[in-house]
Amino acid sequence: MDNYFSDNNSNIATEIEDVGKNSNKKNRTRVAINDELEIVQTGFANAVAEGFPLSENEKLDMINSAEYAFGMFLDALKCDWRNDPNSMETPRRVAKAYVNDLWAGRYTAMSPITSFPSDGYDGIIIERNIPLTSMCSHHHQTIGGVVHIGYIAGEGGQVIGLSKLNRIVELFGRRGAIQEQLTSAIHNAVNKITEGNKGVIVTIVGTHNCVSCRGVKHDGASMVTTKASGVFMKNENLARKEFFDSIKINNGGHNI
Repeated sequence: MDNYFSDNNSNIATEIEDVGKNSNKKNRTRVAINDELEIVQTGFANAVAEGFPLSENEKLDMINSAEYAFGMFLDALKCDWRNDPNSMETPRRVAKAYVNDLWAGRYTAMSPITSFPSDGYDGIIIERNIPLTSMCSHHHQTIGGVVHIGYIAGEGGQVIGLSKLNRIVELFGRRGAIQEQLTSAIHNAVNKITEGNKGVIVTIVGTHNCVSCRGVKHDGASMVTTKASGVFMKNENLARKEFFDSIKINNGGHNI
């Protein structure tokens, strides 16, 4: 039987599924994303929108409004999009892309995150090369790259279902973003969900189209950001070294 409740020590909504003594499955916890995992003011480009999560009707209304506004934007740029066969559907395409894809993390909630008992495993858990698609808040150019996440569960703690780390990256990545803040947001979410952990570390290697397509116009440059806590904080710590050895990043450089 499913039961939703709020932990007295946290505002994270949790669902506990008791599968019974005779089942081969173990008790598992499902954690629903809510405001406790958000660290940016509601309404900002890299935060959830006011009224999050939006209903399908609310998203459709937003698409309609954004379609009209983007048509006005093209008018200001003296683009005859109404008669150009390649551009006449562009305002709606762009509006739908923002709401349903590029900024989906601002409007659509992810499914609850499943975690499981660690069963005494006290080593590092690392997921490497999680694909990242995001957007620079400054110039609305895409950010592409990979995210590496590592953590060590506490005694009697929980480990996250593997694909849920990918979903966390999608939730926070599919917004306007500043890479430094995005790194902190993903770290904060993993840290909260694995409460009582011995340490969490997140590294993002990102390439920014705002660097390659405008301004300095340098293609191939990448940005590396890391947020660490617990046993991963000190450079001399073996856990930190093991993490960086695993993801092949050393001294701030990305070894391909």
